[in-house]
Amino acid sequence: MIIAATAALPALAQDPPEWSEPVKPFRIAGNVHYVGTKGLAAYLITTRDGAILLDATLAQNASQIERNIESLGVPLREVKLLLSDHAHADHVGAMAQLKRDTGARFLASEGDRWALENGRNQGDNNYGVMPFDPITVDEIIQDGQTVRLGEVELTAHLTPGHTRGCTSWSMTVDDHGTPRQVLFLCSITVAGNTLVDNKAYPGIAKDYRATFAKLAVMRADIVLTSHPEMSDVLERAARRDAGEADAFIEPTLLPALVKDFSAAFEKALKEQEAAKRR
Repeated sequence: MIIAATAALPALAQDPPEWSEPVKPFRIAGNVHYVGTKGLAAYLITTRDGAILLDATLAQNASQIERNIESLGVPLREVKLLLSDHAHADHVGAMAQLKRDTGARFLASEGDRWALENGRNQGDNNYGVMPFDPITVDEIIQDGQTVRLGEVELTAHLTPGHTRGCTSWSMTVDDHGTPRQVLFLCSITVAGNTLVDNKAYPGIAKDYRATFAKLAVMRADIVLTSHPEMSDVLERAARRDAGEADAFIEPTLLPALVKDFSAAFEKALKEQEAAKRR
């Protein structure tokens, strides 16, 4: 199912209750696990040398995320690397506490570094500033860089637009003997961003288009998103548990998402351009 482009909004004045609604952690494929809430994803990747956490959800969910990690038999101190896909409060709000409690290193792109270390989203929009606890970035990752822990290799793909440093991550998992390409897709929604005369992010429209072009030639068997409904993560888990073994496998999902959200972006851009002329 493809969700409307307005679905993935940054943290609001009153967050949707599902963003903090507990979900029992579960394995997705191979060594990739879901440890987030009903409305916000966090993914734990286990390795022989510790674990990697991708995204952390809202600040008030920190203890819940930590319990979810530990419920999988992973002590917090075994989390060695922290990653994020983009610097919005609904995805990195709990990251500072998780960094303190795990002692893990935090890796992020240069484009999001200012926002992460200043604890606020960057760029003109229609929802304002949504602050979060600042997070020290221990290492800046580059486009195409491979991050390794144990037997796991994650590749960073800079996909800016939603934020300056929006980063998608890819890896291969062993799914019962079959290698699967997994893509943790950074948001490609407009979600309130100013696309015309964005003084804080002048190149936003160009970046969106470059990101859509980049993603259009990528391949993924499994697409995982920071808002789980965008790729039906929880629904797929339910289908898998009901007997549909390959519920997470959908190679056509990435191109469908790119097509849908690229069209939504162009529509929003035309509407903002028209409003600017009036």
